[in-house]
Amino acid sequence: MKDQTITFAAICQVAYQVQQVSRTGQITDEEFSVLLQSIIETSPVNTLAVYGGEIDNIKTGLELLINHLGNDNGTSSAKKHKDPELTRYIISLINLERRLAKQPKQLNALGERINAIERQLEHYTLTSDTLTASFASIYSDIISPLGHKIQVTGEPSILKQNVNQYKIRALLLAGIRAAVLWRQVGGKRRHILLSRKKIVDSAKELLKSIR
Repeated sequence: MKDQTITFAAICQVAYQVQQVSRTGQITDEEFSVLLQSIIETSPVNTLAVYGGEIDNIKTGLELLINHLGNDNGTSSAKKHKDPELTRYIISLINLERRLAKQPKQLNALGERINAIERQLEHYTLTSDTLTASFASIYSDIISPLGHKIQVTGEPSILKQNVNQYKIRALLLAGIRAAVLWRQVGGKRRHILLSRKKIVDSAKELLKSIR
């Protein structure tokens, strides 16, 4: 349950950051780095290691999870209400990952492309425009053709800028990574409905470990 909560929180966090970039064009290097690092962290010692080994790195996602699955208003500093757009991003990422899981050729291609990015890290920083564009191209080339495209809404003037388009696609790739992990630790769509109290309680316990 702890691993399912961590990975579902990561999906929520990706959805929130996609929303922020599409509306404001802003994401801190620290927030962006945590999510990009998760894509290339393919042999972690445990689930949390994918997100730098610190619960604090997915705090926003845990707060969002509590707000969206809990029955109360929660204590999130990020969102104080259930947001249908955010929910749409979360469900779309989970659905896209299910399609990817049924495409072994695409999965192999994804692995090869991620390995290539690891080699680029010798020359560029993780959040550089060059690597952001590389992550974005993986999403465009491998994930988008699976169908069921995620329609990102936001500020038109911001969405027109290439740099923001690349950031959003790179974040969506991180969302696919989180959805892969969620499924690998036993996460299923029905759990979102049937085990929501357990997930929320688990998220609250994880948050307590930060405070």
